[in-house]
Amino acid sequence: MTRKEKTAYVCQDCGHEALKWMGRCPDCGQWSSMVEEVRKPFRKETRPSVMSRAESINAISVSPEVRLKTGLSEFDRTLGGGVVPGSLILIGGDPGIGKSTIILQVLDRLARQNFRALYLSGEESALQIKLRAERLGIRSDSLYVMTGTCIEDFFDRMAPLNPDIVAVDSIQTFYTDDVTSAPGSVGQVREVASRLMAYAKGSGTSVFLVGHVTKEGAIAGPKVLEHLVDTVLYFEGDRGHAFRILRAVKNRYGSTNEIGVFEMKDSGLDEVGNPSRIFLQERPEGVPGSVVISCIEGTRPLLVEIQALVGPSPLGMPRRTAIGVDHNRISLLVAVLGKRLGMELGDQDIFVNVAGGLRVDEPAADLGIVSAMMSSFLNRPVSRDLVVFGEVGLAGEVRGVNQPAMRIKEAKKLGFSHCLLPKSNLEGSKTPGQMKLSGVGSVQDLYELLFE
Repeated sequence: MTRKEKTAYVCQDCGHEALKWMGRCPDCGQWSSMVEEVRKPFRKETRPSVMSRAESINAISVSPEVRLKTGLSEFDRTLGGGVVPGSLILIGGDPGIGKSTIILQVLDRLARQNFRALYLSGEESALQIKLRAERLGIRSDSLYVMTGTCIEDFFDRMAPLNPDIVAVDSIQTFYTDDVTSAPGSVGQVREVASRLMAYAKGSGTSVFLVGHVTKEGAIAGPKVLEHLVDTVLYFEGDRGHAFRILRAVKNRYGSTNEIGVFEMKDSGLDEVGNPSRIFLQERPEGVPGSVVISCIEGTRPLLVEIQALVGPSPLGMPRRTAIGVDHNRISLLVAVLGKRLGMELGDQDIFVNVAGGLRVDEPAADLGIVSAMMSSFLNRPVSRDLVVFGEVGLAGEVRGVNQPAMRIKEAKKLGFSHCLLPKSNLEGSKTPGQMKLSGVGSVQDLYELLFE
């Protein structure tokens, strides 16, 4: 190391920098995450100015928005209607969940529309990619493959091709010669992503970045990745289930929290056109603890099954397990049932699960969770034709939720004949066909309607 070069210790989780090594990052609190990086002296070079002149916002001309349709309607829905030219899109997910598969399928669909697509891999050889493409039935003359890990070599060799779409799989494997740290470190990931962003904005080429997810559930590398890109998509799902959920958590060109539903098969990822029917097709009949709720994911209504199992605990501290819903929300609802309804569950083991591997985050699922726990505790099943939705407050009241008409319409379409919803939503709701609507104002009303 020369005299002009300096060292810094950088946290590989959050990007915090320090002049000396510390066992624990003072910013994010992660242990043993500080890694030494060598910083080269800054050299000012002559370069053309890229700063635009100031102009009135009313004087800026707006051209009609053009999106590239991939042909995968679930993928286009998640992006807000298609791929925006010049956008930088980050796709994250657990290893083996299907990130590389969906990217290869998207590039193939675009290549069939005479767009030049380039798949840049830093993890696999060209032969391995070809074998996977054969399994997926991909044979497009306009789909090109390049392997390597140096971003400078990538830009040099890509210039003659001038692709319309580029996919980088994965961002943690690439490096630049201007940063001395190892590939995957904070400095490398930040610099490589910044150069790809400048390339996408300057050339109008859409760039997909694939990022792995750590055991904590965050995209490996610095959080700055999510600030740099235009769209962040997360692949969710259990590898034990065939269904995969592609969720948009950031989108500068569309709505957030939009989802696409896919089914993993031998031939790749297939779209699921009616996910509500898929999630309910194996629902048991006449079993206590099974309740169907109507939730909203982005602009799409979904019907999913909430399952609860409540029983006496042989342990001194009863277990609380939640899969697909917030664990803290379960504890809150258990406390509400004990205080407002006198249903003491403090000595019971409670297990709550969302069937199908979907995760439900909205408060409208509260009424379904409470109904499922009461049904299991009393060992009394609810009607198979019943669907519920509503938020439960600490006072035991049932609060209204948004878009009740859309939720009711989806339930009616799938053959449900009775809907329990908050009283505040019942006032402006119209009864579709022969469907019965019942308003509840508290958990006491819910208990009386279901079990008395």
